[in-house]
This record gives sequence, C-alpha cells and structure tokens, in this order.
Amino acid sequence: MPRKKNAQGAGTIRKRTDGRWEARFTTGFDPVTGKQVQKSIYGKTQKEVRERLSQIIAELNAGTYLEPSKETVGQWLDAWLETYVTYSVKPYTVDSYRRVCANYLSPALGRIPLSALTAPQIQKFYNSLLMERKLNPKTVRNIHGILHRALHQAVRLGMIRSNPADLCDLPKTRRKEIQPLEQKDISAFLTALEGHPFELLYKVTLFSGMRQGEVLGLTWDCVDFDHSTLYVNKQLQKVPKAGGPYILVPTKNSRSRVVTAAASVMSLLKRQRARQTEMRLLAGQGWANELNLVFTNELGGHLVPEIVRRRFKDVAAAIGRPSVRFHDLRHTYAMVSIESGDDIKTVQSNLGHATAAFTLDVYGHVSQKMRQQSADRMERFIQAVSS
Repeated sequence: MPRKKNAQGAGTIRKRTDGRWEARFTTGFDPVTGKQVQKSIYGKTQKEVRERLSQIIAELNAGTYLEPSKETVGQWLDAWLETYVTYSVKPYTVDSYRRVCANYLSPALGRIPLSALTAPQIQKFYNSLLMERKLNPKTVRNIHGILHRALHQAVRLGMIRSNPADLCDLPKTRRKEIQPLEQKDISAFLTALEGHPFELLYKVTLFSGMRQGEVLGLTWDCVDFDHSTLYVNKQLQKVPKAGGPYILVPTKNSRSRVVTAAASVMSLLKRQRARQTEMRLLAGQGWANELNLVFTNELGGHLVPEIVRRRFKDVAAAIGRPSVRFHDLRHTYAMVSIESGDDIKTVQSNLGHATAAFTLDVYGHVSQKMRQQSADRMERFIQAVSS
C-alpha cells in the first residue's frame, strides 16, 4: 500500500502487512554518519497513528521531544533501588522499599514499558490492592509513595515526561486512636515498675517522649547533666537481614533535637549511670559498651527492642491496660505536656515532629481531664455573668 504523508507534511504513515498502522518520522541526524535518525510508532488505526505523529512532530518542532525509554518498569525499579536508594536512606528503609517492589510493584507493573505506564494502569493496581488483596489504605498509600518516588526520579533523568502517579486518587486513611495513660494509670504504672529490670528505661521514656529506638540509642555524650538537656540525634536499629547487627542511625526523618528534661528525669539518668557502673564492675573484662549507650544489658551490650516491648506489655497487663503499646508512653508524654499547659510549638519541638500542624493532628483530641477543665471554666463564666 502506498505511503501517505501526514497533514503536517512531516513523516510518513503506512499500513503494515500485519494489519497495524505505522508512522515513521525523523528525530535528527547521526553526528557520525550524517544520516537521518528515524523512529516508528504503531497503532491499530490510521487516525490513532496520525494523531500521535502530529503530537510528536509538534514536540520535535518545539524542542521538547523525549525519546521513549526502552526500560520496563521492573528494570527501572531495580536500577533505582541500587543507584538512588541503597546509599541514601537507612538500612531498614532500603529493606522495606525492596520488599514493596518485589511483592507488589514488580509483579503487577514490572513488564510494562516505563514510557508506556499510565495513570489508569496504576489506579487499577491500587484498587486491586484494596479490593482483592484487602490491604489497608495506609499500606496502599505507602506503596504509592515508593512508586511515586521512583517515577519522580525517572522524570528528573528525562526518561519519562511526567509522573503518571501524580494523577491517581489515593484511599483515605483513618488514624488509629492513641491510648495514652490517664493519671491513675500512670500512678499504677510507676508503682508496678518498682524493682523492674527496665524501671529506669521505662520512666525516662515516659517523661521524655523519646521513641523506642531513640531511648535505646541514647549515648552518654548526648546527656548534659550541667544543663539538664538531652541531645536526641540517633536511634538503635537492626540491619534488616538474618543475623544482622544493631547499629546507630539518624532519627526518624533525620531530625535532631535538644530536649530540656525535667529534674526528675536527670535524676533517673544519674541512677542509671550509677547502676551501669556497678554492672561494669561485676562484668569485669566481659564488659563491652562500645557504643557508649545509656541503657545496656549486664555486659554493656545493647538492649533488644522486642524484649523491651514484651516486658512492657507484661507491666501494662498488670495495671489493667493490656492494649497499651510501648509507643503509647510517647503519646502519654505529649498529652501530659498539653494538659500541663505547654504550647503546641514546645510539644512539637520536644517530640521532634516536622510541624506543629502534625502535632495538632495527632493530639488534637482532648482527654477527659481536659474536657472536665473546659466544663469547669464554662461553669465559672456562667456563674459570673448570671450573678
């Protein structure tokens, strides 16, 4: 069949023997041979091919044409993980990214050419995760975050023109209700801790608001007894592989902070220093606190997070709050701070949140004590204006 010139007079369109339509166009000239560099696009109908060719010609004339990447989504994810992720984030984060790519992204989208990936394809994938695999919305949003980041890098490198994940609708998440300890629970908790192996650890966590990894990764050089401050700049984290060691890595979001601690907290840390001195003397040559950790086992080694959490659950059950998690000690600190009159910016700073808005979002609800205080203030006002 004779070739047909397109309406713009650039490129040619023909029907192939296999029934498909093909458009050929010139992208430029080979700098070595001087010959034209020609490319082809294909489609089921002449109209489809003509429209795509017209768009390409317009991009060539405007100097915005981008040659489609030959890589598949799966190939790009592998390259992205190795080149842009492995050496830029924490080991645990690298492991979680790899698992998401291996378990979800590559099986579903891996064979699609990177340049051909569309928003509807991604949206259909997200919908299947919710409806067929029954993943919760937060997990789907996490998977989206990883895919979006990989595609964003591809855009920056000129491999694709735009990020198709930008156009997807994400499921709404519902924040889990936090379970801070009420005042009566705190008193019962402190009583139950007397003589407990982790007594000082749990109390420091409760009254400083540190995350578990942060308190387990606290080192003595970050405890300033002269100024009653704690420099929170790292956390204890396990390298995510079988038998992997525990190492010190930057805090969540790599945000360091200085916490001015209550006098009682500093007293607890002085007790811990004295206790650690006793353990070192008993251990003798077996003592090895190479990381200079504040909280260690009898030989100076790091504490195991899972054991710390498990022993905490035992104490929580003993005071009648079995559903409370170790992380709820941090929530308790935040609620007590707010109830005591601390402004949101101070609470945000002490917790290490990125913004005060996030702190308000997490702790915007009020405790029974705060509700009663509000009612009492309103009653006083009513009595004042009614007299």
